[in-house]
Order: sequence, then C-alpha cells, then structure tokens
Amino acid sequence: MPEGHTLHRLARSLDDAFGGTVPAVSSPQGRFAEGAARLDGSVLERSWAHGKLLFVDFAGGRTLYVHLGLIGKWFVLPVDPAGHEPPATGQVRLRLLSDAHVADLRGPMACQVVDEAEVDRLVLRQGPDPLQPVSDLNDPDAAYRTITRSGKTVAELLMDQTVLAGVGNIYRCEVLWRHRLHPLRPGKTLKRASWQLIWDDLVRLMPFGVRTGTIITLDDVLEDTEAALARGEEPAVPREFAVYQRTGLPCLRCGSVVRHKVVAGRNLFWCGNCQRRT
Repeated sequence: MPEGHTLHRLARSLDDAFGGTVPAVSSPQGRFAEGAARLDGSVLERSWAHGKLLFVDFAGGRTLYVHLGLIGKWFVLPVDPAGHEPPATGQVRLRLLSDAHVADLRGPMACQVVDEAEVDRLVLRQGPDPLQPVSDLNDPDAAYRTITRSGKTVAELLMDQTVLAGVGNIYRCEVLWRHRLHPLRPGKTLKRASWQLIWDDLVRLMPFGVRTGTIITLDDVLEDTEAALARGEEPAVPREFAVYQRTGLPCLRCGSVVRHKVVAGRNLFWCGNCQRRT
C-alpha cells in the first residue's frame, strides 16, 4: 500500500494537471458511472491528501474520495499534441480528461463522491499527518496520548492509521532504527522525548518523499538530495535503507545482524544490537 508521501505527491500532480479546469469525468469501466456523472462539468478546485486518503474537491461542495488500498493506482499523463483522447486500457474506474492531461484510476479500494461532512468524518478518523501543519485537528500530542494508553507494540501503533496517518512499513522500520528504539516495546512505555524525536524526524523526512517520489532515510543520501535540490537539480535517489528488507545483513551503524519478525501481518525489520532500548 502506498505510504502517505505518495498520496501527497499524487495530489500535487492532479492539481498541476487539472486545478481550476473543468475536466470531463467518466467511468470507462462503468462501476463509477453515477459518481462520474455527478462530477462531470464541474470545476476541479483542488486536490489534497491526509495520510493515505486522497480528496479532489469540485465546485458545489462535492468531493471525490479515493483510497488506493493495496492495488489501486493513478496514472496522470499528458494528452498527445493532436488532442486525441487515449484509449482506456484495463479496468479504468475513473477518468479525468482535459485538453492537456488525462488521469486514469484503476483498482482503488474506495472511490466515492462525498459531501463536506463526510470529508470531515473521514479525516477525523485518522491520526495526525506529519505532512500537514500542526493544528488542533492535526495534533501530534493526540497521537502520543493514544500510544501511551496502549499495550500494543510501538511498531503496531505507528502503522495504525487512526493513530498516525500516512506512515507505512518503510518509514516505520527506518525511523525506529534512526532513533535506536526497539519496535516491540509496548506503546505505554514510550517516553515523550522519544515520541517527539519520531514525529520531528517524520516531519523532516516525508517531504523529501513527496518531492522526489522516493523514501529517503539515510543521512548521506538525504544530504546529497538536499544539495541537488538547492542547485535546482532533480536528484537521482537510490532506493537504499538501513534495515528495511535487509534480514540477515549487517546493520549499517553497528554491524550486527538485522532481524525480521511478522507483527500484525506485516514484516518488521530492526537491528538486534543498536535497537535494544526498550
């Protein structure tokens, strides 16, 4: 399932392609025909994300709500210069089409037209999103209060979207490694200072995922990326991690073996030595 930075990046792409326009909205597959008809002919005002939820606001108080789930994908592409509409290949649930761009949605877990009250309800069910400004409705302290009332492991809680929105398995494993925190410690034992380190690090790291489309968690890669962006270049970011999917390999910090365990149905990776702190 895409992590939160992917949805924020996608929202930015949809805004760039369709913001302020009146795209044709259709459902080539037919499963979203009624919803598409409600949006067709309306101004697309903005696209935005909270955690792993994507929202596309149209005039008239109507919002397209999309949850990609495990297999959903958006494809946003330019239309050819002759203006020919590209054929819809595969099972396209939703298509947005303008003179310049086409966006096809395939295989989402949720694709609905909702009103403002439902948007509020969906967002309020989520935890705070590190990619959103801190506010009364996006409060990291609320997440910490939930964590410290729970006997579940920190690893499970960081993946619970009602606790913390947008964080997936890679960010979860890597940020715990970065701060030497054992992933299997109970949430109720997590100190306030440790939680602040986690939150602040996610606030720093995740915008680079939005900008580059790649999760960056290693400091040397982060420094190279920052330097390239400062020069106005698009960096080539390697897909390298400290512990994620590195079972049995040496930890990049201490050389000990990276461990693996399935927790709540998801693969967890951590260093058995430098993440001993419980």
